[in-house]
Amino acid sequence: MTQNQHSGRLVLVPNALDLGTDPVPLRDVLSDAALRRAATLPAWVVENAKTARAFLKRVGEIHPLTQPLQTLAMVELPRPRKGDPAASIPGTAWRELLAPALAGRDLGLLSDAGLPAVADPGASLVQAAHEAGLVVEPLAGASSLTLALAASGLNGQRFAFEGYLPQNAAERAQRVRELEQRSRKEGQTQLAIETPYRNQALLESLVQLLQPGTRLSVACGLTSPGGFCQTRSVAQWRSAPLPSMPDKLPAVFLWLAF
Repeated sequence: MTQNQHSGRLVLVPNALDLGTDPVPLRDVLSDAALRRAATLPAWVVENAKTARAFLKRVGEIHPLTQPLQTLAMVELPRPRKGDPAASIPGTAWRELLAPALAGRDLGLLSDAGLPAVADPGASLVQAAHEAGLVVEPLAGASSLTLALAASGLNGQRFAFEGYLPQNAAERAQRVRELEQRSRKEGQTQLAIETPYRNQALLESLVQLLQPGTRLSVACGLTSPGGFCQTRSVAQWRSAPLPSMPDKLPAVFLWLAF
């Protein structure tokens, strides 16, 4: 569909990665250009309204918002029922969220942390924007996945993001072994995430399931005070006590088999 230059834009606004920990200065982790652009947006679609308002309050302390925070139009992204794909939400619902942009106003998309629509909700809204002929404007910002990959020392030329692994122990074991085989065959780094309170359990499971020669990396809280990235062979992970993983801070787990 031809882009409608008379419509507003869908602006993908990066957030800081400090969800679950003490806030870091936004100027330290986001560009001034992104902060200035965020301060101008009159309407928002967000993952969580409470955290979005907290973010915009921080933005306003750096660049005054063009209109008061309480007057901004803000709608939360629809959430599929647990176990259902986002595609189960009717396409009309996504288009309705684009109403401000279709009426000529720029519309921000914001997730709780990092880049919207990357390992976070929002991809269906971006797809709907393209289908409606809207201009999609991504702003540069940090992604926990790319930061973890860069810091891991694993293969950054060939990689795949798996998302969440199965919670069932037998299904998780089968999936981890499948991904390890793919990693070995294709030289592909595998990335996965977990709900923070299950970080410790996933680390223990990966150390148990992966082969001794596979290199396993754990990145947690990058860009935040106390953040870390550790990469070792599975044999090395097994030879020493495992670190105590934070239960409120998101982590990325990466592995590369040889």
